[in-house]
Amino acid sequence: MHQKVYARHHQLRFAIPMYGRNVEPRGWRTWAVIDQVRITRDGNDAIIEYADPTIPETRLTIGPQIQTMTDRDIVGVFNGVMAAQQRLLEDWDRAVTEIPPGNPQIEHRKDCDQWVPRGEVLRCIADDGGPDGEVTIHIDNEELSLAVFGKLLRYFAGWGMRIAFVPEERVTENPKIVVRDPKKGRRR
Repeated sequence: MHQKVYARHHQLRFAIPMYGRNVEPRGWRTWAVIDQVRITRDGNDAIIEYADPTIPETRLTIGPQIQTMTDRDIVGVFNGVMAAQQRLLEDWDRAVTEIPPGNPQIEHRKDCDQWVPRGEVLRCIADDGGPDGEVTIHIDNEELSLAVFGKLLRYFAGWGMRIAFVPEERVTENPKIVVRDPKKGRRR
């Protein structure tokens, strides 16, 4: 399984704030050393495979310039992304930006032909109104298929998220979080 790495990373939540990495990581990326990795190319991406089998391989999206880059150049870019991620994590003040209700939370970017979030919080509604009952996600006045929503989430690749399911009428409120196993017989 590949882990994708992008230069921009943020925390994400749906109706509640993120509080760091509280889930078990699927294996952690580590700095690349040229003689301890194998690099292959797939279009605009570099696949970095470590000699250590406990470190997952990573897919690094670089762009068309990858065609003229050496393996050493790719390792340099990857390690630069890792350093930037570390600085972001160290500087993170545990605050996330939520766009005020009534203002657009997402925008369609022509340069990458996809929806991108404007903040680190998304208020959204899930329903099954897509073709053949497919789940769709409504953000602002936009209805996104799961595939389009998945592309939007790619903006946050490498970070975690917490999802709180709340009544549609309460999506602008932060619910009280209670950590425990659910009560028996409790329904939505």
